[in-house]
Amino acid sequence: MSCSVCSIFYFLNIRKDVYLKVKFEKYQHIERLENEEVEGIEIGKCYVFPKIDGTNSSVWMDNGEIKAGSRRRELNELKDNADFYKFVLSNSKLKDYLLKYPKHRLFGEFLIPHSLRTYENSAWNKFYIFDVVEEFADNGFRYLKYEEYKLLLDEFNLDYIPPIMIIENGTIENFEKCLDKNTFLIKDGCGVGEGIVIKNYEYRNKYGRQTWAKIVTNEFKTRNIKEMGSPSLINSPLEKLIVDEYVTKSLIEKEHSKIVNEKGWDCMKIPELLNRVYHSFVTEDLWQVIKKHKQPVINFKSLYKHSTSKVKEIKPELF
Repeated sequence: MSCSVCSIFYFLNIRKDVYLKVKFEKYQHIERLENEEVEGIEIGKCYVFPKIDGTNSSVWMDNGEIKAGSRRRELNELKDNADFYKFVLSNSKLKDYLLKYPKHRLFGEFLIPHSLRTYENSAWNKFYIFDVVEEFADNGFRYLKYEEYKLLLDEFNLDYIPPIMIIENGTIENFEKCLDKNTFLIKDGCGVGEGIVIKNYEYRNKYGRQTWAKIVTNEFKTRNIKEMGSPSLINSPLEKLIVDEYVTKSLIEKEHSKIVNEKGWDCMKIPELLNRVYHSFVTEDLWQVIKKHKQPVINFKSLYKHSTSKVKEIKPELF
């Protein structure tokens, strides 16, 4: 084989390896710290990151073309999400990064107004990366550790979320204290952020999955109130107890903000809000409910009724 043929053969193989056909991938669900899905995650080296209240987004390279996604779908000019696709197309730093590292997928939060409005004025409408995934031709992938991707992102001056603390063999008390340290991007004197995310890059749960844990500030306070043993909560039906734990103020306000950002708001959109909240809760948390309550008998009409009541309780001004 001639040198020129060898060179062409090598080039074609390199390009095949670099320009993989890459489709949209949804970001993994982050489990509440008390869930069995993340049992034992605290053993080892844990990175505690601020949880910020934006819209979950991703960026990747497909056959040399930059792509963008929301939490659930790929974006384009006609179906954008809070102008994130437009932001990606205009951001040369993201494109330059992915041209150099075309096997990487960047996950992060595009910070637009949701339920939390106390971020610094300069923080809005930016993409804050919280995970970098390296993908392989056989559909395998790995999460880069923070120390790995920090150096790469710094090279292109990209925004990312730094850890609040690194904890070896932590306790629930250690992680709870980090809630009050989450002032990342928050205006001075305006409290703390949405919560924390706990990552142990060496951890795999008992099902063999690599996953992260979270504590959300408002949920943590609500859960503490429940554990005080209020009789009204103890005597509530199972469906109400489930809704009170999982249909949170944060979830409701986030779904409301999505509608406002996408379409604006009027009273005709109330059914959509009710259904979005219920759908998000059922698709993301029902499996955990089933495991936690040992295969309970659930009346789904009652569950929807209590979910609706919770939305009305949290957002009475809409009704």
